[in-house]
Amino acid sequence: MKHFIFLVFKIFSISILLLMILDFAFTQVYIHSQDRGKIDYVYNSPPRNYDVVILGSSRANNHFVPQLFEEKGLITFNFGMSGGHLFEADLLLKLMVERNYKIKNVILEADLNLSNDHRAEGVSSKFLPYLHHTDAIKNHFSNEEDFNYLYYVPFYRYVLFDSQIGFRETIKTAQKEKSSLLNNEGYYPLLKNKKGSMKNNLTNLNPLTKNKYYEDIKLICAENNINFIAIMTPMCENTKGINYFEKVKKAYPEIHNYENVVVEDKYFSSCGHMNDTGARLFTNKVIKDFF
Repeated sequence: MKHFIFLVFKIFSISILLLMILDFAFTQVYIHSQDRGKIDYVYNSPPRNYDVVILGSSRANNHFVPQLFEEKGLITFNFGMSGGHLFEADLLLKLMVERNYKIKNVILEADLNLSNDHRAEGVSSKFLPYLHHTDAIKNHFSNEEDFNYLYYVPFYRYVLFDSQIGFRETIKTAQKEKSSLLNNEGYYPLLKNKKGSMKNNLTNLNPLTKNKYYEDIKLICAENNINFIAIMTPMCENTKGINYFEKVKKAYPEIHNYENVVVEDKYFSSCGHMNDTGARLFTNKVIKDFF
């Protein structure tokens, strides 16, 4: 019996040691990468100066064209993350502040993403390799139900989110294989000849009366003397429940409603995302109004 208990203990100890080694190895790959995605780009960067930083979901990523800002002499980067929620936008801004970024203006896409205050698993997982190396990320995740597992169980986060930060992505990162996420100063243009669905239904969607991550972004901007500009971006013509944007305006009067700035379907790649032509029309309108 003693031999059996000793064998079990030995196997358990070796397993824990192996998981710790794997955790260390995977993490070292990520914390030395800076050209695979927007999170490692910020984490491993020296302090940067921006006139305009753009935050939000794909409706930021596909809608704001930094090139047009830069033509006006404004150093700009689009940090919108497709699939992301305000949880991730808030965290990315916290990481920039922790890295001593100097930012004059933050443009936040705040519309559909105001309807929830939970994290987007696929995007938030990209922050997890840095969990033990930055207070911004650790503190942001600290109130999540699975924080103790993510933080204290070695290699757990890499197994749980294998498709995002597991073996395959770690190998690509180690090989310094670049992605398209940092092209065009972070902007991802959608081709006008690739049409998605031109229908959407927002009838049952409602903004939270007080989205904690939106409020947190506002507070960070105020504390760091950053001019905060929140904008609702356009939807296609055949959107049901378009009064959702009126609900947002009622709950958050400071958010600028640009939903109807671009209206024709020819400027959209899908109902919720403009193509490059539409994005340029929209961006020029924003620049004219605010800059």
